[in-house]
Amino acid sequence: MAMLPSEQAPDRRSAVLFELFVHSVVDYAIYMVDVDGHVISWNPGAERIKGYSEAEILGRHFSVFYTEDDIADGKPAEELLIAAEVGSHEDEGWRLRRGGEKFWANTVITALRDEEGGLVGFGKVTRDLTERRRTQEETSGRRQAFAHFVRAQETERRRIAWDVHDDSIQSMIAVSMRLQMLAAQRRDSGLTQLDEAIQGAIRRLRILVAQLRPPALNDEDLIASVRGYLDEVVAGWGLDCTLRHDFTAKPPSDIVVTVFRILQEALVNVWKHANATAVVVSLTGRDGGLLATVTDNGDGMKAGGETSREVLSGEHIGMASMRERAEAAQGWFRISSSPGEGTSVTFWIPLGPSWSARE
Repeated sequence: MAMLPSEQAPDRRSAVLFELFVHSVVDYAIYMVDVDGHVISWNPGAERIKGYSEAEILGRHFSVFYTEDDIADGKPAEELLIAAEVGSHEDEGWRLRRGGEKFWANTVITALRDEEGGLVGFGKVTRDLTERRRTQEETSGRRQAFAHFVRAQETERRRIAWDVHDDSIQSMIAVSMRLQMLAAQRRDSGLTQLDEAIQGAIRRLRILVAQLRPPALNDEDLIASVRGYLDEVVAGWGLDCTLRHDFTAKPPSDIVVTVFRILQEALVNVWKHANATAVVVSLTGRDGGLLATVTDNGDGMKAGGETSREVLSGEHIGMASMRERAEAAQGWFRISSSPGEGTSVTFWIPLGPSWSARE
């Protein structure tokens, strides 16, 4: 009568348990090849991933899993040679299933030696990473599209700012100077009032130009851009500004611009709506991304709502713009506020290669 694994000798029991483990794994192809590369064992995971049954594959050379180009380059033999020399070899690339379908795989080949150190074969583990690669490619595509959109948007903002400054503002300045001359010659108060109206329009246009393309915005340096904006613009509104950060990463220019624009909108909202005297901007690295918070000591939201969606349902378009920018960058955006206790705007934007991360 056959003994159960628990009744067998320790070495034999370990071998049986290992065999049970290998044949219960379906997410990895685990098999062995002899010193010449012919398949001598096969597990259910290998059958699922590569498509060959055990009867079909045993005895065949493992190069059947490689593309024609890899075979022509001698890759299968080279991998065995490296594994034999250094103990193991890891690779990631295209492999073939039964029928010729390609899949993206991570493979590890380990040299197997007997007690005397003689080479007796190789163990090979293969993981199918096709879905992960497809997700990464989709993510990369979204990332490139987003970066293109941000660049195009900033280019258009810069063009409009230049047009307004070089055309509209300069023309209005010329008109203002002419009005001042006429008002002085004719002592006409009506002309003086008209000139004052034009001067007010010029000031508003200059504010618009500064919002379209703030002088402080440096696409390559987020911290310098935020600090410059606080010093050059926000402090001029009469707000006590504080910047706190432990952020040392150098994000790409589209992320710098996106973060800056959200912060800019949040700070403008503080100036226009919060009735605050102080604002704190915090930037910190967290979970592979940038966590940013703008907190003021103003009146807070008059009508409740602890989440961004509840607040946005009854608030102005600026909040929707901030949320849309953050979510377009595969991040998130939140607002929390209580009457008389100020408002906090918080958002997170990923910086790593994967944009699917969420807190």
